[in-house]
Order: sequence, then C-alpha cells, then structure tokens
Amino acid sequence: MNKFIIALTFCGLLTQLTTAEDKIPRTPSPKGAKVEILLPKNGRTIKGKVRVVFGLRGMGVCPAGLVLPDGKPKENTGHHHLLVNTEKLPAMNLPLVASEKLLHYGGGQTEATLDLPPGKHTLQLVFADFAHIPHDPPVVSKKITITVAGKEKKK
Repeated sequence: MNKFIIALTFCGLLTQLTTAEDKIPRTPSPKGAKVEILLPKNGRTIKGKVRVVFGLRGMGVCPAGLVLPDGKPKENTGHHHLLVNTEKLPAMNLPLVASEKLLHYGGGQTEATLDLPPGKHTLQLVFADFAHIPHDPPVVSKKITITVAGKEKKK
C-alpha cells in the first residue's frame, strides 16, 4: 500500500478518534522559524498554470512519516501543506487532512504547480511535522491573493 495513503488514513483516524479533551502531542518549532510563499508574489495576475515556490527558514524539510532509527522524528523538520481559497486556518492541534482546499506535500516537495480556474485565489502555507500536525507554535505563512487570467478568445 502506498505510504501516502497510509499517512492519510492514519491522519483521518487520529482526527476521528480525538475529542476536545484528548491531547495529541505537538512537535515544537524553533524560535524564529518562518514559512513563506516565494512565488507567485501577492497581487500578481498569472496566465496558465500557477507555480508556487515554498520558502522556509529556521527548519528543514523532510518527508511525512519519516522517523530516525530510534523511532523519533528528526528535530526541527516537517513538510508543507498549501491552503487554497480557505477562509480560516484549520485546527492547529490536529493532523491536517488533505482535501481540495488543503494540499499535502508529504514527499518533501518545495514547490508545486496548480491548475486553478480563472479568477481570484488565496494561497497560504502551513508547515507540519511527520504526522501532519502543525508545530507548536504553528509555522504559518501570510495569506496571498493572486488572480488567474482567463483564456483569451480567438477572433
């Protein structure tokens, strides 16, 4: 079975089994850690597919689910999650569950290409640990807004 599917299943089960009284341990983030969207720039209009480049300072990127031989994740690492057209952040104390609006980059990717329909869109990054749980404190980018231009009609 694909590791990505196993990780998503694990995250879904954790989310379903967790109540408000339960506490899932969160991985600490180092002071000053920062995630940002390097491209596209806020306010830009883009024609065609949208290349999104993720920036990270003070931490390292590693694939989801990766643990060291001692069974612990490597400190100060995680992977990116991209929020597309979301009004508010997801819960920061639970695993981030993949959806059309919450894209996982658990392979350690540092960029993505999106095929968005014409119109305005918002993008925001959340950096999370090996189990898709945001760090404590959360490492979240500023939300940017872009416009995808429609295709011009030929005359």
